[in-house]
Amino acid sequence: MTNTPREITRSQMMRRVGLTALVAGPTAGLLSSCATSGGNCAAPSAAPSAAASSATNPFGVKADAALEVVIFKGGYSDEYATQSHEPLYTKEFPKAQIKHQGIQTISQTLTPRFASGDVPDVVNNSGTDALDGGALIAAGQLLDLTPLFEAPSVDDPSKKVKDTLVPGTIESGLGGDPAKPYTLNYVYTAYGLWYDAKMFEKNGWTPPKTFDEFKTFAEAAKAKGIVPFAYAGKNASYYAYWMILISAAKIGGNEVLVNIDNLADNAWNNDSVKQAAAAWAEIGKFMDKSYEGLIHTEVQTQQNQGKVALYPSGSWLESEQAKDTPSGFEYAIAPTPSVSAADKMPYEAVRAAAGEGFVVPAKGKNVPGGLEYLRNMLSKEGAKAFTEKTKSLTVVLGATEGLTLSPGLTSVAAAQTAAGQNVVTYSSFEGWYKELETELRKQTNALMFGRITADEFAAKMQKAADKTKADSSVAKQSRSV
Repeated sequence: MTNTPREITRSQMMRRVGLTALVAGPTAGLLSSCATSGGNCAAPSAAPSAAASSATNPFGVKADAALEVVIFKGGYSDEYATQSHEPLYTKEFPKAQIKHQGIQTISQTLTPRFASGDVPDVVNNSGTDALDGGALIAAGQLLDLTPLFEAPSVDDPSKKVKDTLVPGTIESGLGGDPAKPYTLNYVYTAYGLWYDAKMFEKNGWTPPKTFDEFKTFAEAAKAKGIVPFAYAGKNASYYAYWMILISAAKIGGNEVLVNIDNLADNAWNNDSVKQAAAAWAEIGKFMDKSYEGLIHTEVQTQQNQGKVALYPSGSWLESEQAKDTPSGFEYAIAPTPSVSAADKMPYEAVRAAAGEGFVVPAKGKNVPGGLEYLRNMLSKEGAKAFTEKTKSLTVVLGATEGLTLSPGLTSVAAAQTAAGQNVVTYSSFEGWYKELETELRKQTNALMFGRITADEFAAKMQKAADKTKADSSVAKQSRSV
């Protein structure tokens, strides 16, 4: 997360112009063959002369080739990269120098570099100011990561990297038409309502399992001077729309979210979306209007101070607040409440998906090195170090063996066990269609702070989706699962 709101500003418009230039400009003709053919990317044309490939160096990384890594310095900070992942790379290639940059303004900083052709080798594309992944894929600026997933794993060369990952990891990073894996989503994240288990125990509360229970709980919390539910409207309204979409999927099934991603006709007007929006709008009535002007860290700090009971977020929250969490505060996660007994998914269903995307620019100076860097991240050593530093799970199977998990992660593991196969799918439109996502932030605030009804919310979002679908300048993408 950053503190930068993603409203449509002049600077954003200029960035979009830059992305248009990437599609139509002279750089489009300079793309490496592996970005367009889906073939063997071991020695892309943009890279320096490569070394011979082997089981331990499958991409033929040149031992002394420099590597540039850009990490989003948000909730996970960037110390996991500087203290764990980058040392793994330099241990393998001692002569290689790594240029590291930890920033929050990913798009603002890197879009001009993509336009000029001077790109890093690895980018952690995350945060409020993330790059427009759909536009970059359409421009041929991102590398197809198929060779990474087909390569031998670091821990067991007899296994391919893809066989060491949580199911659904590769699919969550698909893009383009035909769909290919352009993004490695590294962090296995659970989304839901976060609370202080010690506060709830002290007050004799349990997380609400239905929205009727939620309203009853809200009255009880309010009577004690505690805000029942809150989120930051200034820069994190997407925390709230995640909850709405999760509820919509629990009501009508994951196909509701697949249809939204695919810009299917009337996907936003689906009754499941309207029911979910109406349920959350009722909870929004318990929020003070001032929360629309706050940023995420301000609301999260209020929760640490015992002023907010339930907060919508992902499982990075515990790590992000580590320095501000007082002794005795114990993070725990609860699923979103059920809307009715007719919901297709049970209360225990949670959204658990791979997130926190990493990409390799197709025209980086050391593309083989970029792929190898990601391969090292996907080793058990790299994944375990990430979990130790960030208190967040990765997509690498078995990487938590021997680790003592924090209260928040212990709660996540329990929630995932309870959910079983009842997992709410990810949403891809967030990365595919930036203007549609920006509109959803705006309309979510309007809904949650009482300016529009659920029906109006659905209608306005359908209008925005129809506009995106009709815009021939926007590259369309789709998924089937």
